[in-house]
Amino acid sequence: MIMTWLCKEKRNMFFYECRACYFSIDIKCAYLSSSYKFNQQPKLDIHQHPLTVIESPMAIDVLRRFNCFWCHEPLIDAIYFCFDCPSFIIHKKCLDELPPKIDHPSHHKHPLFFNHSDSDRFCNLCQKEHSRHFYCCSLCHFNINLECALLRSIIEDKRSHQHPFSLLWRQGSFICDACDTEGNYISYICLKCYIVIHKKCISLPRIIKFSRHDHCIFHKYFLQTQELTEQDCKICFKEVKLDRGSYSCGKTGCNYVVHVNCVLEDDRLYEVIEEEKQYEELYEKSIQSSITHVIEVNEAGEATKIEHFSHQHCLVLADKMEEEIDRKCDGCMLFISTFIYYCSECPFFLHKTCTELPKIKTHWFRQWQATLNFEGFKQCEFCAQYCSGFFYNIGGAWDMCIRCAKVADIIKCEGHQHFLFYDFKCNEKCNGCGTNNDIGAFRCGKCKFTLGFGCLTLPHSALHKIDQHMLNLTYHDDREQSYCDICEQERDPRLWYYSCSNCDTSAHTECVLGQFPFLKDGSTFSHYDHKHRHDLEFFRKAEGYPRCSYCGKLCQEEILKCKKSTCNYIVHCKCQIYQV
Repeated sequence: MIMTWLCKEKRNMFFYECRACYFSIDIKCAYLSSSYKFNQQPKLDIHQHPLTVIESPMAIDVLRRFNCFWCHEPLIDAIYFCFDCPSFIIHKKCLDELPPKIDHPSHHKHPLFFNHSDSDRFCNLCQKEHSRHFYCCSLCHFNINLECALLRSIIEDKRSHQHPFSLLWRQGSFICDACDTEGNYISYICLKCYIVIHKKCISLPRIIKFSRHDHCIFHKYFLQTQELTEQDCKICFKEVKLDRGSYSCGKTGCNYVVHVNCVLEDDRLYEVIEEEKQYEELYEKSIQSSITHVIEVNEAGEATKIEHFSHQHCLVLADKMEEEIDRKCDGCMLFISTFIYYCSECPFFLHKTCTELPKIKTHWFRQWQATLNFEGFKQCEFCAQYCSGFFYNIGGAWDMCIRCAKVADIIKCEGHQHFLFYDFKCNEKCNGCGTNNDIGAFRCGKCKFTLGFGCLTLPHSALHKIDQHMLNLTYHDDREQSYCDICEQERDPRLWYYSCSNCDTSAHTECVLGQFPFLKDGSTFSHYDHKHRHDLEFFRKAEGYPRCSYCGKLCQEEILKCKKSTCNYIVHCKCQIYQV
């Protein structure tokens, strides 16, 4: 079943489709294509989208239900039609022959005269700046753009509401029942439900899939108190008024609710859903497991022996690793504790949670497909760390390490007493490390506290030769002056650090972890330049301290070495990476 762009009807029949822009038209509308003149524009530029001329609108069934919103007469003659705004329908004659003077209900004192200006004019009705054509009263400095002057008296859009809306002029402001924000002059009322809304809110999508929630969410004009136990918007964390419009989850027991303007602010984060069932079917098909084959299961139904896309051998489930406490997961590069899959043929380990990550999913950062990859190492664009292991590529544009991918958009962090939510527009300094956030950050809705991905994904504990115990991530230091026990430089007590309470050791996070804490020996670095054309391998130490091929100094720290046995190219890791 396909919904075509012309009639907006869903039909089971053959259709034509443009694969470049996904424009589709069923064969019934295609037969009427001679009635359309796609490139003929009106003399007056009054609409933000291109308009199409339809010479014989009565030949299209769906248009028989509409009237011209200027003269309110049936669409017998040629019309201008907007595919982006189906409610914008006007006779060609009405638009081409607009009257030079009108009496408008928004301004009873004087008539309004047709005028033109190349500079922007403020429309007193929609409260926005517009250029070119408008109607004005020069005595009162009252202006309205043409689209506000051509308002329809009745608008019906059954996709969002079951009853028609009637135009209601106001001399003052009002609160929209659909979005809970203020409006002026122009409002529309449903005479059966007694709800008053903005004109733009008439066509609010009824169902959307928001990237930051797993289920579809529905627009409702009011909510019952028993439907929600929490009433804070899950985007801005301010109160959602239950007697005003909002989007909420339809799943029983799910308290997800958001303000209309919060959830629709960025169209990259949601998609309009025609039917919830249709979305759920597509969603189930889009999720692909990273486990390619289950070989054995236990009595509880858990997979105990599997094949995984990231490894050439079978992996076996174990409760814990008793040996080698510093062994790290090859997926997230964090220490392994309990419930792991391991390879009995080579040293390869995965947390159970990392093993069960979907190969393909939709991540909350964008309403795009995210694909799990396992290839060499690269830099995460969220925490800025160079990492081996699993990465999600989001929409072909963003590389996100698995530690960042596991972070939800609303979290409770040990370093702060309140919940934090992700704000795409936040560029405040991170309270954990003091650096600026360029792609948004997690912030508190109750106080001025901000964290970036880099601090949120720091390991809770780490090993370092300076102390025999595990060092724990610490969030507060009451001392006025502090020093790092590794670099012996002054440490800002307001920022996060690692410490041992037994030995009173404290150190910068970067001093404890080093420059490349999430890289594994033998990881492949694929980068080619004019000096070297082969893949390189990462190692924490080089045998015999050879000289760096880039700076000429001895290699006493992390290196990249050519994988070709016949090539002697070796370079400091930081020399190679920071010259890229």
